Amino acid sequence: MGKKMLLMLVIVGCVFGGIWGYHAFGSYMMKQYFASQKEPPVSVSTVRAGTQLWQPGINVVGDLRAARGVEISSEVAGQVQAVHFSSGDEVQLGDVLMELNADTDRARLKALKAAAELARIVYERDKKQLDVRAISQAVVDAGVAELKSREAQVEEQEAMIAKKTIRAPFSGKLGISTLSVGGYLNPGETFVTLQAMDPLRVDFFVPQQEFARLSTGQMVIITADARPGHVFEGKITAMAPRVDKDSRNILVEATVANPAGEFLPGMFVSVEVKSGNVLNQVTIPQACVSFNPYGETVFLVEEKEKGADGQPVLTARQTFIKTGETRGDQIAVLDGIPVGSEVVSAGQHKLKNGSLLVISNEPALPNDPAPNPRDE
Repeated sequence: MGKKMLLMLVIVGCVFGGIWGYHAFGSYMMKQYFASQKEPPVSVSTVRAGTQLWQPGINVVGDLRAARGVEISSEVAGQVQAVHFSSGDEVQLGDVLMELNADTDRARLKALKAAAELARIVYERDKKQLDVRAISQAVVDAGVAELKSREAQVEEQEAMIAKKTIRAPFSGKLGISTLSVGGYLNPGETFVTLQAMDPLRVDFFVPQQEFARLSTGQMVIITADARPGHVFEGKITAMAPRVDKDSRNILVEATVANPAGEFLPGMFVSVEVKSGNVLNQVTIPQACVSFNPYGETVFLVEEKEKGADGQPVLTARQTFIKTGETRGDQIAVLDGIPVGSEVVSAGQHKLKNGSLLVISNEPALPNDPAPNPRDE
């Protein structure tokens, strides 16, 4: 009985050992098969890192405003008697824009002038009587005071009438108005806007770390999507004397000529402040760079030994770089890429160090330092 049990155990052990050995051999052969398979090459696009002359600058955004702009209103109330402008008119300094009804004021002015003239006559008569000692000096002094009071009332009434004729405070372009004859204006009620269109001011904020690169009279380049393809030059005319404590930015004002009225106050514009000397920079398209919390990286193309077909084997090598300013589609590389290096510009997400490469540069990657947006 013991021998039979021992024989059975040996047979069972052999069966299970054979099964385990079969699976172990199959796993080993499978690993050998996959190890012998080469990773297929990855299709990518590449560019050559070249050098270009760059003018250092500070790129920000700003808002346009008129050098002089007001909302015109009346100091006094009254009914509109005449309107001497149309919406959008160009006006000159002193042009009459609107008149309020002043008939009552003119009638009162006549009464005040008559009273003033009477006070003058009384004063002249009192002076003659004083000369012959017919009246006292006190009577003459009272006559002088009465005359001055009446003349002041005349001047006050003339000023009141003048306020009912509204004139342009400076030359410029009027806005849209719904004012019409017969309407009633309350004191301080705006009836039209006036903007001096040339020159215009550009307000923009610059980070405080760029303050040393700014100075009054410095040239700025201004572009706007309202005028695609047009470039305008201006100059910095003022800088705020303090830094905004919330944003740590400095408010800067520039002035740009606008003789043809191509810009309007309130427009959003792009501003480039020219600063420093022209530099010879190594540049690549921005799409080549992977921006990460731990730094910027690119993949460089390297040639290894030749393959069976006699052609060099291309592989990818990831490297860290130090980047500088951007311009259009391009970015400056301060360190990490030698001039002439071939850099992967598309397909980086499929790569790792040592990946085999196949280069396909169709279509070409945008690499314009000053691209012009347009509708396709």
